[in-house]
Amino acid sequence: MKTIRLDIEYEGTDFAGWAKQPNLPSIEASLENVLSQILRQPATLSVAGRTDAGVHARGQVASFQLADGADMAGLAGNTVRPGENENGGESHGGIDPGKLRHSANRMLPPAIVITRVSEQPPGFDARHSAVARAYCYQVLNRPWPSPFLQRHVHYHPVRLDDGLLEQAATLIFGRHDFTAFTPTETEHASFERKITLSEWSRDGDLLVYRIAASGFLRNMVRVLVGTMLEIGRGYRPLTELPALLAGAGRPAAGKTAPPQGLCLEAVEYAPADEKP
Repeated sequence: MKTIRLDIEYEGTDFAGWAKQPNLPSIEASLENVLSQILRQPATLSVAGRTDAGVHARGQVASFQLADGADMAGLAGNTVRPGENENGGESHGGIDPGKLRHSANRMLPPAIVITRVSEQPPGFDARHSAVARAYCYQVLNRPWPSPFLQRHVHYHPVRLDDGLLEQAATLIFGRHDFTAFTPTETEHASFERKITLSEWSRDGDLLVYRIAASGFLRNMVRVLVGTMLEIGRGYRPLTELPALLAGAGRPAAGKTAPPQGLCLEAVEYAPADEKP
């Protein structure tokens, strides 16, 4: 068996999220259907981050197992110089990663693009091998909305206090119990996470929150943002945040921010687990 890694970008507005759902469009189903047609065998994907409905990704990673000697519908062999592929990397056995990428992108919906295909060492898994994930959340903070940004930002017309947002982000940095920032009904058994990046930046009317950790709870980033926006507008005192980060219940935190402002930016793997 070969382990194949896919680096993926998608605009998630018109999808019900990553995960397959009956009678609803999903990123996972779109990719698996296309790959199965091309490879002439089922392609079951493992994914680094199971994004929710309406959430986007610039740096999503998925992987699947490809049987040795599989009939790849004409995708075997080299179409460029011997020893190289269209990605500029090493060619592996019978698979041409660049040709697979090209064929899949021609068949996928325009909102989903595979940016790279690569063979990985045995044991690599897009979800379980990941050591960090990074997200950003964009807020348009001005009195009028934007027809150009509306699918990718949360429009917040009330002026926000940048200083309070920055203080809140600093408090979130480090290891905490995030029970207050995920739905009460959840599959998670542990709610402690270590945050390695938490910061706000402003560029004119656009506020961007960036956060990174080894892993996240369901809706965690969006609830953190929703809570910080309440702090930034003066609706909630900053002094409440430490108690929320110490294991308070979900009702104590703020509202869940809308999905369109959220994007999975990158997934990090240990060098030993990743083949360029």
